[in-house]
Amino acid sequence: MSTAHPTTTLAPGHTLPAWSLPITPTLVVSTALATRDFQDVHHDRDVAQAAGSKDIFLNILTSTALVERYVTDHLGHDVDVRGISIRLGAPAYPYDTLHLSGEVVAVADGVVELRVTGAVSLGDHVVGTVRVAVAEVSA
Repeated sequence: MSTAHPTTTLAPGHTLPAWSLPITPTLVVSTALATRDFQDVHHDRDVAQAAGSKDIFLNILTSTALVERYVTDHLGHDVDVRGISIRLGAPAYPYDTLHLSGEVVAVADGVVELRVTGAVSLGDHVVGTVRVAVAEVSA
């Protein structure tokens, strides 16, 4: 059964339910390695601190994937992701929580554009837009 919403119910101003994800060292390291990002600041605390960081931190590929997951978890996995454009801000360190929120900003020709924000205790970690084509729900 599809959980996708017809575009008629996704009007500008519609908000997605918030999602909070605890950031653990395992999440940071495993997702960096899973995305083949072997940059040591994502898995070696000593190197990250020597580079001026408080700790290891999420990589951009993980942040992008979490934004996509947030949208598809709420709109349905059968949506067609047309594009994701993000900007990173505050680092997402272990032992913090990533709080994602989203809002529909436009709907045109069956494509829904959402503004998504992922915030941590230091401020906005990721801000961007996600464009998806949503399947119509048939009766």
